[in-house]
Amino acid sequence: MDGELVFPRDEYKVPVRLAAGLTAEKWLTPEAMSRGWQALAQFSERLADFPPDALRAVATNTLRVAKNAAHFIAEGQELLGFPIEVISGREEARLIYLGVAHSIANPHRQNLIFDIGGGSTEFIIGRGFAPEWLESLYMGCVSFTTRFFPDGEVTPRRFAQATTAARMELEAIAQTYRTIGWEQVFVSSGSARAIRDVAVAMELTDEAITLPVLQEIERVILDAKAVERIARLPGMRSERADLFAAGLAIMKAAFEALAIAEARYANGAMRLGVLYDLLGRTHHHDIREASVERLMERCQVDRPHALRVEAEALRLAGQLQPAWQDPYHPMRQFLSWAARLHEVGLFVAHSGYHKHGAYLLANADLPGFSQSDQARLARWVLAHRGELARLKELAEYDPEWDAILALRLAVILARARNQKPLPQLEVARAGKGYRIGLPVDFARNHPLTHALLLAEREQWEKVNKPLTFVGQENEEAP
Repeated sequence: MDGELVFPRDEYKVPVRLAAGLTAEKWLTPEAMSRGWQALAQFSERLADFPPDALRAVATNTLRVAKNAAHFIAEGQELLGFPIEVISGREEARLIYLGVAHSIANPHRQNLIFDIGGGSTEFIIGRGFAPEWLESLYMGCVSFTTRFFPDGEVTPRRFAQATTAARMELEAIAQTYRTIGWEQVFVSSGSARAIRDVAVAMELTDEAITLPVLQEIERVILDAKAVERIARLPGMRSERADLFAAGLAIMKAAFEALAIAEARYANGAMRLGVLYDLLGRTHHHDIREASVERLMERCQVDRPHALRVEAEALRLAGQLQPAWQDPYHPMRQFLSWAARLHEVGLFVAHSGYHKHGAYLLANADLPGFSQSDQARLARWVLAHRGELARLKELAEYDPEWDAILALRLAVILARARNQKPLPQLEVARAGKGYRIGLPVDFARNHPLTHALLLAEREQWEKVNKPLTFVGQENEEAP
């Protein structure tokens, strides 16, 4: 635990798949129970020194329905050394939501989150960190694999049967959920990650999962037919191959039944939710803010200076893009974070610190930020000084140019690192470039800043975005 954030210090995972050992009569087989007990014995060694109030062991769908669950749990608790809680489907859904909400950007929006587990799939609608509608449906990648793909053969008929079975489960909630609605959709679990990884490796998407993406993957696995060939798909992890078809059928059914346009994979899920629930440290704001603050603290950023640059950059950007004055506008948020982190690379070295900062932001563990989010932050921090020509990947009228100009000007204006009022520049678009209004006697009163602005003009000319400096009397400044 670091402030308001949970970071992994150690992780140990044992694939047990209890659901695969659940008979049609709802009895756990001796083999399945043995696998579970062996895993708990291994965990016991690692957890031996944990105080009871620092650990929570929870059991989900399989132990909710197994008739001999009490026997398994009694022996398991002896081996683990801690109590094991069997939680309800709705409690499982709540914890999943809590975990996902702490790992995504903008959780204050209306979210639909669903998690494909081994024996059940949870669907939750909520806003911020408060789930409002929770359902747990009896369908999962392990139970569906056992039911529809027991020998590893994936045929059109079997896949259609699995999809239809999932649609039938979804009928109970589909109308209600569609009526409530959502603004963004996230999927979690191993199945969701496997589908995302395959879709990206097949170059079907960058991040978003859509129904056409799922349909194309369906076509590919039906051509593959057998688990051995599915395991060779791009991006496929071998340990997920046998469960992949079942997870895909459930996800496709959810997209169809709920009319989901697109969804994104979220790293957080029930384990993370259990930790936040145990710690009682839920924080009701954008988790990315906590990530930025933590990085500033760890890298010993000059906070007063960073906040001064942030305020000026946001002021200038608001002139170029009035919509960015909305405190929740994504571009305003990214500019705010980039301004506060623009000197994070000084923690490494002064020479080339903007390059060090870009590397840190691209590669650091920043909860709440996706890879593309971190790439944008890294790009802006890299561009806050030095050569603009390195931004050749940006389109000519990409609004990122406005953010970068605002950040670069703010850094120049605040270079003195004092608390004197900053010169009040006025910026506006002018054709392909920008018009910058200067106060009266600017060059005389601020000779260093004036020299830096002239050098800045040369940089923008290299990317075909000329800067025109104009004095208060509407005459071009020298």
